[in-house]
Amino acid sequence: MIDSLAHLMDGFGAALTPGNLLFAALGVLLGTAIGVLPGIGPAMAVALLLPVTYAFDPTGAFIMFAGIYFGAMFGGSTTSILLNTPGESAAVVAAIEGNPMAKSGRAAQALATAAIGHFVGGFLGVCGLVLLAPLVASVAVDIGAPDYFAIMVLAFVAVTSVLGSSRIRGFASLALGLTIGLVGLDPISGQPRLTFGVPQLADGIDVVIVAVGLFAVGEALWVAAHLRRTQQEVIPVGRPWLSKADLKRTWKPWLRGPFIGFPFGSIPAGGAEIPTFLSYVTERRLSKHKDEFGTGAIEGVAGPESAASASSAGTMSTMLTLGLPTTAIAAVMLAAFQQFGIQPGPLLFQSEPDLVWTLIASLFIGLVLLLVLNLPLAPVWATLLRIPRPYLYAGILFFACVGAYAVSGQPVDILVLLVIGAIGFLMRRFGLPVLPAILGVILGPDAELQLRRSLQIADGDVSTLFSTPLAIGVYTVIALLLLFPLIRRALPTRPAAARPGSDEATTKDDELG
Repeated sequence: MIDSLAHLMDGFGAALTPGNLLFAALGVLLGTAIGVLPGIGPAMAVALLLPVTYAFDPTGAFIMFAGIYFGAMFGGSTTSILLNTPGESAAVVAAIEGNPMAKSGRAAQALATAAIGHFVGGFLGVCGLVLLAPLVASVAVDIGAPDYFAIMVLAFVAVTSVLGSSRIRGFASLALGLTIGLVGLDPISGQPRLTFGVPQLADGIDVVIVAVGLFAVGEALWVAAHLRRTQQEVIPVGRPWLSKADLKRTWKPWLRGPFIGFPFGSIPAGGAEIPTFLSYVTERRLSKHKDEFGTGAIEGVAGPESAASASSAGTMSTMLTLGLPTTAIAAVMLAAFQQFGIQPGPLLFQSEPDLVWTLIASLFIGLVLLLVLNLPLAPVWATLLRIPRPYLYAGILFFACVGAYAVSGQPVDILVLLVIGAIGFLMRRFGLPVLPAILGVILGPDAELQLRRSLQIADGDVSTLFSTPLAIGVYTVIALLLLFPLIRRALPTRPAAARPGSDEATTKDDELG
C-alpha cells in the first residue's frame, strides 16, 4: 500500500510536466468533442489516432488516450441529454431522465449532474485502481500458461454471451475476429495461413488497420447508408449549475455509482452498459421522488453517470494487470500498447513502472480537467451537433485511409482497410457486435500461443489444460455462463399472482365468499 502511494507520487511528478498536461488536456477536449458527435465513440477516436501517435512518446500517447476515454464518456451523455441520441453506448441510460429534464428547461442542471457524476465516479474508480491493481498484478505473476488460456477463453465466452441480440451472433463475430487473427505465417511451422498468395499479408493484418476498419469505416458506411437529411432540434444550454436541493438529491447516487460500476468494468461483461442500467434501477428503488422517474428525475442521471465513469477505471485495471480488454476502447488501447512494443499484464508494473504510474496519475489529472473544462464549455459542445453528417463522415473516411497507409506505407493496406470496413458494415447490418471480433483479433494469437505452450510443456497431454485449481475454477464459470440459459428455461415458471381488481381475483373472491 505504502509502495503504491510512493509510486503514485512519482507518477504525479511526471504527469504534471507541461508536455504531459498538454496531452491530458488535448485528450479530454478531443474525447468530449468526439463523444458529443452521435455515432463516433471513444474506440473509433483512439483507433483513428493510433497511426498518428507512432512518433509520440508512449507515456504522452497513453495519457492522451486516457483523456479521450473519460472525455468521450461525458460527451456521449451530452448528446443523450440534449438530443435523446446517445453518442456512446454507456450513455444510453442518461437519455432516460436527462432528455426529459432538458425538454423541461433543465438541460444545464442535467449536464452539470452528468459532469460532476463523471468526476466523482472516475475519482473513486481510479482510487480502486490504485489500491487493487498492484495486488492483482502480484498474484497474476504466478499464473501459468494453462491458466492464461482459460482466462482468455472466459473473456471470449463472457463478452460474446453478454453483447448483441443473440449468442449466435456474438460467437459468429468472435469467429470472424479469430479468423482475421490467423492471417499470416504460422509462428511454429512458418506455413502461410489465409494469405491468398499476397506477400504483404505474410506478417498478418495490423491490429490498427482492423480497429480502424471495423470501427471507423464500418460506422461511416453504416451511417451513410441510413442518412436522413433532417435537422435535429438542438436544445439551448445555459450555464450548468446545481441548486442546494439538486445537490441534496444527487450526492448519494454519485457515491453509490462507483460501487456498481467498478466491479462490472473489471470483468468481461460488456463495459458500462450493465452497471449503468443497474445503477438506474437502484436509484429508482431508493429515491423518495419515484413519481418523477420517466419525466426527469435527477437521480436517474447522477447514479448511472457515476457508475459509467467508475467502470472505465475498472476496465483500465483489468487491461493493465491481466492484459485483458473488457470493452472495445480497452481492446484498441491494448493494440496501442502492442504498437509501442509493450505487453500489458502482471509484469507491466515491474517492467514499465514509470509508464504505468504516470498513466494512473494522469487519470486523476484528466478527471479534474474534465470537470474544469467541460462545465463552462457545455454550450460550445452543443454547437458541434449542427455539423452536417456527410461532411463529418467524409472526413472520418479520409483520416482512416491516411492512417492505414501510414502504418507501413503499403497501398495494399488501404485495400485491406476497405475490405474490413465492408465487413464492419455487414456486421452492423446483421446485428453482429463489434467487440467480440476485435477481441478475437487481439487476443486470438495470444490464446493460440498459450495453448501451444501448455501442450508443448505437457508433450501434447490435453489434460494439462485442466491441471490447476484456477483453470478448473475458470472453466466452471465458463460452463455456468454457457448453460445458464438452458437451466433457466428448464426451471418451472411461477404463475403470476392475480392482481387486485382483475377478473381472476374477482372470481377467487366470489368462490371464497
